[in-house]
Amino acid sequence: MGVTPIKLNFCIFFVNIIIIIKYKILLVCLIFQREGKRLLIDLIVVFPRSSISKSCCGRKSSMAEDSETKKVFDAEAAASLMKELRGTYASGKTRSYEWRVAQLKNLMKIVDDHEKDILDAIRADLSKPEQESYIAEISIIKSSCTRALGELNRWMKPEKVKTSITTFPSSAEIVSEPLGVVLIIGAWNFPLLLALDPAIGAIAAGNAVVLKPSELCPATSSLIAKLVGKYLDSSCIKVVEGAVAETSALLEQKWDKIFFTGSGRVGRIVMAAAAKHLTPVALELGGKCPVVVDSDINLPVAIRRIAGGKWASNNGQACIAPDYIVTTKDFAPKLIDALKHELEAWYGKDPLESKDLAHIVNSNHFARLAKLLDDDKVSGKIIHGGQRDKANLKFAPTILLDVPEDSLVMNEEIFGPLLPILTVDKLEDSFDMITSRGKPLAAYLFTNNKKLKEKFVKTVSAGGLVINDTVLHFAEKTLPFGGVGESGMGSYHGKFSYEAFSHRKSVLYRGFAGDASARYPPYSDRKLKLLKALLSGSVVGVILALIGWS
Repeated sequence: MGVTPIKLNFCIFFVNIIIIIKYKILLVCLIFQREGKRLLIDLIVVFPRSSISKSCCGRKSSMAEDSETKKVFDAEAAASLMKELRGTYASGKTRSYEWRVAQLKNLMKIVDDHEKDILDAIRADLSKPEQESYIAEISIIKSSCTRALGELNRWMKPEKVKTSITTFPSSAEIVSEPLGVVLIIGAWNFPLLLALDPAIGAIAAGNAVVLKPSELCPATSSLIAKLVGKYLDSSCIKVVEGAVAETSALLEQKWDKIFFTGSGRVGRIVMAAAAKHLTPVALELGGKCPVVVDSDINLPVAIRRIAGGKWASNNGQACIAPDYIVTTKDFAPKLIDALKHELEAWYGKDPLESKDLAHIVNSNHFARLAKLLDDDKVSGKIIHGGQRDKANLKFAPTILLDVPEDSLVMNEEIFGPLLPILTVDKLEDSFDMITSRGKPLAAYLFTNNKKLKEKFVKTVSAGGLVINDTVLHFAEKTLPFGGVGESGMGSYHGKFSYEAFSHRKSVLYRGFAGDASARYPPYSDRKLKLLKALLSGSVVGVILALIGWS
């Protein structure tokens, strides 16, 4: 049977429809090929990951997974970061007074605008009371910024110095210049302060800076990264978060200075890495900080200051917290009773329930402290406290009496709420006990005896000394803060922070007059006499040599 015109027209129409649909599908495919990735990313942003997964029959999109995979910060990433910062520093951007001031003002805005966020983050990491965090972290950062802003113009000015007859006629000055690109590795016990306080000096000195906050305080670390990225110049100041792998990647790079706060064990690793590139380091470490207590004191005030430095400073987790007390056998009972009374007044009969006592940072440190306390040589020496709550990382203030000097607790930095009390017959005997150990970061003496104070200052070598108080020297910006020996090297705070990240460059200016021919060959006895007089700085000798007299 033949094909009718109607059937033919219908076939042609149907073929045309198919062709049109085919081209439309092809066009859509071409568009999706070009725009598909962007469209998929938009979907991921708009819809939660869970909803995408459900809509895809329970299978996760591989592209969604890739977009959410955190980029690894390895040696290659660290090298790229360093290259970027080297380029920015080479442009001279960080050297101007205006740039430095702008960054310091913005750093001040961080703590002003986000005080509550900071306090909440530290509380989340360490359960630290807000008042402690404000006093020991936020207020000190504000003070450091204020001082730097007020003094920066003077710090940056060249320092004029006198010259001698040796270089006459001449003038000279010392010019402070930034070191370059510096790395600051913060610590967990004061997670905001020990990252940003050194950074104030580094920025004031005109450096490009990389901050590495402690991974043991993730909430504070994340907040620092967020706020520094928002408020400060990200082309010159960067934050790298992470743990051992990220820190190791950073330490492989050649820095112009590394500033590290932490333990002596990690300090040695940092120093070894820096030695490969002859990089200078500042190491703020720790040690066993002693407290020597005389009997002729205002006992209630002294006890508050000792207890405040120990337990109201992050529950003993501070590098300058009192590590042990030395007093006389006769005075020890009064001292112990006063300490017990104060602790109960502060933290109640069950200190584990107190909201004013910071918890131990993590389970590893909790186990370390438990090991110190469970030592057979120590466990029978507990005279107060000792309670602990492993699940909540709470450790009560604990006093120990006359623990053996060969016990673990007397041979490691405690860095926690345990406080041994050692007794001696004469207080002067305590000085030998202190000097026989490694040099501490801080040492404290409570006395009204002038001769005892003088002997303490003369005899005891430590990063810093405080008479009749504890830890307060950290807040004094006119004093350098740093260690000596195994408690660290280098210092900072106030102008010392500026100098820690600066090179003091000597500059000698001379004209073309006064060019002594005695400097140059051919040599003679007359020239030698003139040179000897010049180099010794003797004006009379120069005159005699010039007129030919011996």
